Amino acid sequence: MDGTSNPQDPLGTVPVLAPGHSYRSMTDKLVGIVFSKNTPTAWFVFMAVGFTLLTVLTVSLCYLVLKGVGIWGNNVPVGWAFDIINFVWWIGIGHAGTLISAILLLFKQDWRTSINRFAEAMTLFAVACAAIFPIFHTGRPWLAAYWLFPYPNVMGLWPNFKSPLIWDVFAVSTYATVSALFWYVGLIPDLATFRDKAEKPWQKRIYGILAMGWRGSARHWFRYETAYLILAGLSTPLVLSVHTVVSFDFAVSNLPGWHATIFPPYFVAGAIYAGFAMVLTLAIPLRAIYKLHDFITMRHLENMAKVTLVTGLIVCYGYACEVFFGWYSGNQYERFMLQNRIISGPYAWSYWMLLLCNFLVPQLLWVKKYRRNIAILFTVSMFVNVGMWLERFVIIVTSLHRDFLPGSWDMYYPTRWDFMTFFGTIGLFLTLMFLFVRVLPMISIFEMRTLLPEASPKHKSEGGAH
Repeated sequence: MDGTSNPQDPLGTVPVLAPGHSYRSMTDKLVGIVFSKNTPTAWFVFMAVGFTLLTVLTVSLCYLVLKGVGIWGNNVPVGWAFDIINFVWWIGIGHAGTLISAILLLFKQDWRTSINRFAEAMTLFAVACAAIFPIFHTGRPWLAAYWLFPYPNVMGLWPNFKSPLIWDVFAVSTYATVSALFWYVGLIPDLATFRDKAEKPWQKRIYGILAMGWRGSARHWFRYETAYLILAGLSTPLVLSVHTVVSFDFAVSNLPGWHATIFPPYFVAGAIYAGFAMVLTLAIPLRAIYKLHDFITMRHLENMAKVTLVTGLIVCYGYACEVFFGWYSGNQYERFMLQNRIISGPYAWSYWMLLLCNFLVPQLLWVKKYRRNIAILFTVSMFVNVGMWLERFVIIVTSLHRDFLPGSWDMYYPTRWDFMTFFGTIGLFLTLMFLFVRVLPMISIFEMRTLLPEASPKHKSEGGAH
């Protein structure tokens, strides 16, 4: 039923929910993903890969604590390297979850209902991965927490509140807190469903505690909807503010290649671009593993492909503006940076790879046939994931490795510990995501019920007339 048309849709578009489902069939299908004893083999494969990489992360961080940050390839002048590249990349990935959940909820877009739950979870797990890098970049995080925490002290040492690095701490922690509340509040009705469907006493007890006494009364629904809308309203400006603040890490500096007013909107668009690409990267395998073609239809995948295409074009417009501003400024340092970054520098290959991944390949999404081709969609999303990582590499490394004084120029080469830490966070992300899929509903059950014809007031009034 994946490609069938909705008979009530005269345009013949793919429906948000394939026809033929009832309250019972939908609930049984989505609850069965967690309570089924026949866990798909693919789940074990992904968990094995994720846990192996998570072990690599544990080893690399333990060795880092023993030896210090010197095991990474950071040097002078490239003091920000893989750690900040990966921090910005992971924060960007987390943006699509809040966008899908909050902004599309406020705009009453029904197609968000099948993908918002695991997109929200993706946000939390991506922020957790992002936080690892600046924490360990401080060298000794157990001491940094003491010296950097903003509290009055007798040593006369205060954090510099004029620094965008401090703004990052507050912005990202606020974003993580509101996103976690938004995700958990949305889970409550489904946790009550799990409590009622669970067969084992310990499962009933755990889901019952998490459901916080939910009984589905009119008062519960009223308070739930009020809280959900308030959190959606709080989350919406965070989508814009968090990556704007992250862009200030670069834009408020005086370094050629960083000092640009285009950075805030350019970073926000890039975050949404990377986030939607990651949602596609996760949605396509999960849809196949758990046979969710009726719930995550081609309508969802095509809409996400359209958002990816639009935000990708905005990002590429930012690339063009960056080049134009650098040339038009007449500043010799800006022009040298552009030449070093794009034409004659040792890292010029990364810029052209970036354009291939973020500009050329996504142009396939203009064609409807390609937007509805699962293999092409997954391939494009993987290219975008790589391209957005390369974008952060280009911004950070090519701007730092050759600064104002040629005597301080140096090349940056990541070590095996850099790669182990980076791929280890991917393992942490995969492990958390597939554990989430195994113990909690990855698709919102009660929101999917609202898409059924029986939930429509028009349907009820027509039923009463007969």
